[in-house]
Amino acid sequence: MATVKGYIEKIKYRNEDNGYTVLSVSGADDGEEYILVGTFSYIAEGELVTASGHITEHPIYGEQLAVESYELSMPEDTVSVERYLGSGAIKGIGAALASRIVKKFKADTLRIMEEEPERLAEIKGISEKMAMAIGEQIEEKKDMRQAMMFLQNYGVSLNLAVKIYQEYGPALYSVLKNNPYKLADDIPGVGFKLADEIAARIGVVPDSDFRIKSGILYTLLQASGNGHTYLPQEELYVRAAGLLQIDEELIGKHLMDMQMDKRIVIRGKENARQVYAAQYYYTELNTARMLHDLNINGFEPEEEIRRNLQAVQRDEGLELDELQIRAVIEAVNCGLLIITGGPGTGKTTTINTIIRYFERADMEILLAAPTGRAAKRMTEATGYEARTIHRLLELTGMPDESQKGQSLPMHFERNEDNPLDADVVIIDEMSMVDIHLMYALLRAVNAGTRLILVGDVDQLPSVGPGNVLRDVINSECFHVVRLTRIFRQAAQSDIIVNAHRINAGEKIVLGKPSRDFLFIRRDDPNAVINAMITLVRQKLPGYVGADVSDIQIMTPMRKGALGAVRLNTIFQEFLNPPSPGKEEKEIGGVIFREGDKVMQIKNNYQIEWTSFNSLGVPVDKGTGVFNGDIGTIREINSFAELVTVEFDEGKRVEYAFRQMEEVELAYAITIHKSQGSEYPAVVIPLCSGPRMLMTRNLLYTAVTRARSCVCLVGVPEVFQEMVDNATEQKRYSGLRDRILEIEGRE
Repeated sequence: MATVKGYIEKIKYRNEDNGYTVLSVSGADDGEEYILVGTFSYIAEGELVTASGHITEHPIYGEQLAVESYELSMPEDTVSVERYLGSGAIKGIGAALASRIVKKFKADTLRIMEEEPERLAEIKGISEKMAMAIGEQIEEKKDMRQAMMFLQNYGVSLNLAVKIYQEYGPALYSVLKNNPYKLADDIPGVGFKLADEIAARIGVVPDSDFRIKSGILYTLLQASGNGHTYLPQEELYVRAAGLLQIDEELIGKHLMDMQMDKRIVIRGKENARQVYAAQYYYTELNTARMLHDLNINGFEPEEEIRRNLQAVQRDEGLELDELQIRAVIEAVNCGLLIITGGPGTGKTTTINTIIRYFERADMEILLAAPTGRAAKRMTEATGYEARTIHRLLELTGMPDESQKGQSLPMHFERNEDNPLDADVVIIDEMSMVDIHLMYALLRAVNAGTRLILVGDVDQLPSVGPGNVLRDVINSECFHVVRLTRIFRQAAQSDIIVNAHRINAGEKIVLGKPSRDFLFIRRDDPNAVINAMITLVRQKLPGYVGADVSDIQIMTPMRKGALGAVRLNTIFQEFLNPPSPGKEEKEIGGVIFREGDKVMQIKNNYQIEWTSFNSLGVPVDKGTGVFNGDIGTIREINSFAELVTVEFDEGKRVEYAFRQMEEVELAYAITIHKSQGSEYPAVVIPLCSGPRMLMTRNLLYTAVTRARSCVCLVGVPEVFQEMVDNATEQKRYSGLRDRILEIEGRE
């Protein structure tokens, strides 16, 4: 650890978004120039800094001090004071005015500015009002410095310290003293665990009321990360008590208080209590109410619809079975319709027919899907522009705090005050839509607009909380058409035929000749990996007419010998090895390299993107990158600490190094992360794994992601065990109950 003390000569680079700064310092004792790099806030040229960190050698910029902690002090001599004041650190004071101030007050300058700022008005050019404003700036900077030092003692990072100070100001000391867990409620980036660490250092006792209440809420919010919108009361007791390391009986006595404070909601009968974080309960309840409001039946005679439909079929050359015809009839006469079915059952043909039918009536039609890839596929299949749901609703990137009782993680311009201008809205890949996105969508759809939801209910549920499509169908309160017939052309594909067999739990003979469903037997993980390398690098690209980067490895597990983490490390070396012309950076134990295939692993509604055309000219801007989006690293700038990733449609996003925790390598992805995507070919390793992961619907989802070829590599017995394993991971979702509650059927 090295320490440098000196005056800031020049700020060479500063990223105002994240505070990353490169600056030169003139040593206070030796006058030597030092280069400091790190995250600084409220810092200006002329200030006296004492910084500690590690000396690093930059290949271009030479020796630097990577700062881990720092402290700012007021300058210590009149020359330094004048330089500090004239540097722009204090608004309204330039070099000339700084000279006059120091000439007047000499070594007493800073004391007067802090303690008697009104005396600055003695100097020509400074009014009484300006003098007091300068004093306020000096005081604020002093308070900020003290707060940063105070918070650093409790393990709070510089960036987080700034957020805390901006939220509370000088009141932060009383907040930390009285209830440090309030930080977890008020400030993004401060979770329960960090608040708990701060509380422990302050001396908060483990069984304090606000610690237990904060732990209960944290447990519920953590559960939402696993897809749950609530927890059964008994399970909440076990999880929260384990987190807090206290007796379960201490959990129960706080639930009533939290319900009275409207932080949680408890529903259900005595032996089946559902405990919600309040925001999730009201999101589900309001979603149920809006679904009910859309569920209006029309009165157009069926005979007339059939006649009109025959004309559409004749003109468009479409051939429908009776279930597809029924779907069109329901679409005409229902405010809300759900169409579900597996691959090859004619969902796309049905959507196309519905579009053509409503086009003839001069209706305004909007199409959308949850992801960019799914929207692109929808556009190609229908010839009608489809957008992501986020773009359809005009995401702004700002959190939505307008809804009482709930906190949406995003803000859309389209809502009940500015609804979608459409007669018909069709949403595809509904199995991917979580409760937040469904709620936002429904807010923007007026009663009287037809809403048609299309999806495969047997796919894995959404990555985000809720089980929307299944809950809506299982409520039995809405019109649902299930397409079951596999059409002749689709029946020629072993991918589609075997997907349905997997879904039905039937035995499948592996290894027989097939154009699009291949099985390669390998009995140990290393042999599986070697076979996959040959497939991805040599065999499949030419076979399906695709680039190597379009071949997707999908694995049931994240960790283990055939988990996504290990496979990514191996395939990075084979598909994008290091070379002198490629920048790379190790972040969080992962090496990222220019040219790497990467995936966004959490929704980021605020991050900005710019899309470019083939000539590199910017053509569009927006906000938001979402869980499951796949892109390529185009540039790593170690000096600015930025990584540029290009996603679909030429969208480029700049990530600060610290934001790269939201990104991971994507040569191999978990099957859960593949939802809504389609690839020319997929390669799936199958060896032993935990029974709870090796399930039928996981395998079904993986197989249905392939457009031209599925290649399974591993042990045949494991494949059949997955087909036989119909268990599904339990997801606590109450939308069905809330729908029945609204409908009065509970």
